[in-house]
Amino acid sequence: MEEREGATETTSSDRTSAPVDAEVTIVSPEDGTTVTSPVAVEFALEGMEVAEAGTDREGTGHHHLLVDVDTLPPMDAPLPSTEQIIHFGGGQTSTEVELEPGEHTLQLLLGDHMHVPHEPPIMSEKITITVE
Repeated sequence: MEEREGATETTSSDRTSAPVDAEVTIVSPEDGTTVTSPVAVEFALEGMEVAEAGTDREGTGHHHLLVDVDTLPPMDAPLPSTEQIIHFGGGQTSTEVELEPGEHTLQLLLGDHMHVPHEPPIMSEKITITVE
């Protein structure tokens, strides 16, 4: 069973609404680049504000970085906290990630105050990087 630190086990039928123009992106690294580990990753959010987990305020959310995730987690439940789904509940907008040499994918998914993706989900494009 996957660990769910900082998240509850209940599902949410009332997902937090997100503005239709909200957008999250990975500013760096760029898709297709070759990098060294640790990998510096910078996030951007437009149309909403970043807030710490637990902040129940309209138009806010916090980042989750999906590393090498092939199948998206359920969108109606709190995101699990795993080595592949990294939570930034402190409102962080950048990080450094230790990755083994090889090809990796990165994607951002915004979560509400309870770590549940918004409706509609605010998700970046998946990028692919190569770690030397």
